[in-house]
Amino acid sequence: MSSTIPNPTPTLDAHTLREQWGCSDGVRVLDVRTPAEFEAAHIPGSYNVPLDQVSEHRDRLVAHIGPEAVLVCRSGARARQAADILAAQGMTGVRVLHGGMLAWEGVDAPVNRGRQTWDLERQVRFAAGSLVLSGIIGSMVVPHLKWFSGAIGTGLVFAAVSNTCAMGSALARMPWNRAADHPGLEDLAPDARATP
Repeated sequence: MSSTIPNPTPTLDAHTLREQWGCSDGVRVLDVRTPAEFEAAHIPGSYNVPLDQVSEHRDRLVAHIGPEAVLVCRSGARARQAADILAAQGMTGVRVLHGGMLAWEGVDAPVNRGRQTWDLERQVRFAAGSLVLSGIIGSMVVPHLKWFSGAIGTGLVFAAVSNTCAMGSALARMPWNRAADHPGLEDLAPDARATP
């Protein structure tokens, strides 16, 4: 019995991206975080295409981002998901910034900063914790509410095992994570590259 192990998504470390970012040809950087996270801090010259829009607009992205594009999120998990979506369309040269914005900021690379908000992972922790706590407190009055807390815990375990997060996807669609006026999908042109 033989099994094939899928090729891991190619990554790029923050130092290398910083060098390529500073070249005259530049590199196309797509940030797949929510617009609010992008507004709080992003790589200068990058474009915001939230993960939940990558699948919907994958054909347009494949046609416009070029083979040297780099995908960015907070830590790399959402960028890998976006890379998998694009790879399914035949775009296998896309790379992911290893360590995401945390790594980029860790090498003291330039960052455009705006209105500060909670990143999506922090929102998920707050929402999940609040729901579990509410279920436990509520179970003092309605004993069956303990199962609500159990369901939230089960969802978190599934999120860890599958490397997906339904709660994160739902929170990404909330109004506070949507509003922003910044370079996005509509501004993506075939010749645009991120440069200092």
